[in-house]
Amino acid sequence: MNEIVTLAHGAGGSQTARLIDRVFKKHFNNPQFTADDAALLDLSGKMAFTTDGFIVSPPFFPGGNIGKLSVCGTVNDLACMGAQPLYLSCAFVIEEGLPMAKLEEAAASMEETARQAGVRIVAGDTKVAGKGQVDQLFITTTGIGQVREGLRLSGAFAQPGDAVIISGDIGRHGCAILLARDDYGIKADVTSDCAPLWANVRALTDQVKDLHVIRDATRGGVGTVLYEIAAQSHVGIHLQASAVPVQDQVRGVCGMLGLDPLYLANEGRLVIIAPAARAEQIVEILRTCPNSENAALIGHVTDQLPGRVTVQTQIGTQTILPKPAGELLPRIC
Repeated sequence: MNEIVTLAHGAGGSQTARLIDRVFKKHFNNPQFTADDAALLDLSGKMAFTTDGFIVSPPFFPGGNIGKLSVCGTVNDLACMGAQPLYLSCAFVIEEGLPMAKLEEAAASMEETARQAGVRIVAGDTKVAGKGQVDQLFITTTGIGQVREGLRLSGAFAQPGDAVIISGDIGRHGCAILLARDDYGIKADVTSDCAPLWANVRALTDQVKDLHVIRDATRGGVGTVLYEIAAQSHVGIHLQASAVPVQDQVRGVCGMLGLDPLYLANEGRLVIIAPAARAEQIVEILRTCPNSENAALIGHVTDQLPGRVTVQTQIGTQTILPKPAGELLPRIC
């Protein structure tokens, strides 16, 4: 018999306890994992703290699922501040009727991704909502990490002359989600780039300390991140379109639907801004790491047109990248 999640699993009684033991404790057990009201943690030094909610539709997609995504998203936010992820908490809102096997699949993905990232899931909460009140499964994760000494990173620190680097090809997550919905009848072999990136940041910061900005280009894509940095730092940013890595299948889907890969979501890509003299070294380091083998230098920071992003097109003309406006498509959460 295929077991499903029922409202009783969220009522706080014996079935809730069995669900926690069977799924969450099974996959998240570690010395700090607690059945009490709060985990007790040993912390010291400068800490980074972040939280994020995940409501991706569909929650299971090529290359990952909402469980993997929830760990990657929070781990990567910490990594972008130069912080080693240490602990996560997670809150689940589960739709009544979700197959128990699907819940366990998401939890198992969280377990594996947390192991890869070297982070421990130590506390959480479980709620079950009535049929139709949520889309299968929503997860909120909160993370704490320890900032490495000597690092000072912010979107406000980009300087004219800096290099702009991307850690890999762009737009795959947004494209994979779009295709998984099957709204357009397009078939293409695209998997999400969803991945934890602390190992990449650690390898980079082991050798390079004078970094200015690290950001993960998630929901709004690379274009949105660059506009945010340009505004925070009061600088212009110039891109070389031919240097931006895009998988052929993603480029093809974008061409058919009139989408720009620069505004498609990523869940395993870093935008790095650093002194130009460090650019070649940064690209070489990233290319030795998993999930950043095709890192590339894609542009530079300028004092021209502050707050704007310009692009040198494939045919050699220069244009202003349109600012993100309204709802970005495809909406991934």
